[in-house]
Amino acid sequence: MAPPERLARVRTFHPRRGRLSGRHLDALDRLWPRFGLTIPTGNTPGRHTPNVGAPARNTTDASAPGWSAPDKDAPGWSAPDEGAPGWSAPDKDAPGWSAPDKDAPGWSVPDEGAPIDLVALFGRRAPVVLEIGSGMGDATAAMAAADPGRDYLAVEVHTPGIANLLALTERHGLTNVRIARGDALDLVRYLLPPDALDAVHAFFPDPWPKPRHHKRRLIQPEHVALLRSRLVPGGTLHCATDWAEYAESMLQTLTADPGLVNPYADYALRPAHRPVTKFERRGTAAGRRIFDLIFHRR
Repeated sequence: MAPPERLARVRTFHPRRGRLSGRHLDALDRLWPRFGLTIPTGNTPGRHTPNVGAPARNTTDASAPGWSAPDKDAPGWSAPDEGAPGWSAPDKDAPGWSAPDKDAPGWSVPDEGAPIDLVALFGRRAPVVLEIGSGMGDATAAMAAADPGRDYLAVEVHTPGIANLLALTERHGLTNVRIARGDALDLVRYLLPPDALDAVHAFFPDPWPKPRHHKRRLIQPEHVALLRSRLVPGGTLHCATDWAEYAESMLQTLTADPGLVNPYADYALRPAHRPVTKFERRGTAAGRRIFDLIFHRR
């Protein structure tokens, strides 16, 4: 069932813009068809065929709509022409990207209750880790390289970050990384079945520090219940933040969820397997404490 309109309009992330280097453009052109996945937007449940619908890119404005897939020979891709048949006009009002045309070549018809086949997506059956907000991808690439027995599904909306993770995936020869572009909550609601994930990582999500923006925070009761439902029994929900007030809110919210258990007295010790991120270095430099919260599904 589609979520209430109220939830669909509330973003938990800031759409960002940035420049794409030549290396990033090359990574998008060559690697997105192999490793990329676009998440449907809005209230429409359904699935999107993997490797179709590359993230919008522009050498000046990474969020600019209006470009089509770069590889016209890739299965399911339209010609690299924004006016190519089958593509809808860019929607400037859509959060961070233009809405796709369900009739475009390569798109599956929206089908509620038809999740992604994770085995087909990664080409094997293995535990899957969902990385919410992978940023520039350095931490995701490092964890995937150190943890080859699990598959990593990274979700990001920032096109240069997506491109950088694609480049890192190739540089390090990683076969256990896939990148989804769009809203992580839409991915979890519509495309991931229950009991599908071994772990969910939400490292340094936007703290939305102003009280009037707290409703946009990722870690709040309805979102936690959704994420927990996609974990296998015993699966891990691992959050990290450098905002003390948000950490306290996270701890209260996660503790209140009846389906989660905290193996620690309150905050967890910083695990060695979590790489130091740019946001963590920035918080430490500013004198802020880093909080890790590690909960398991009952």
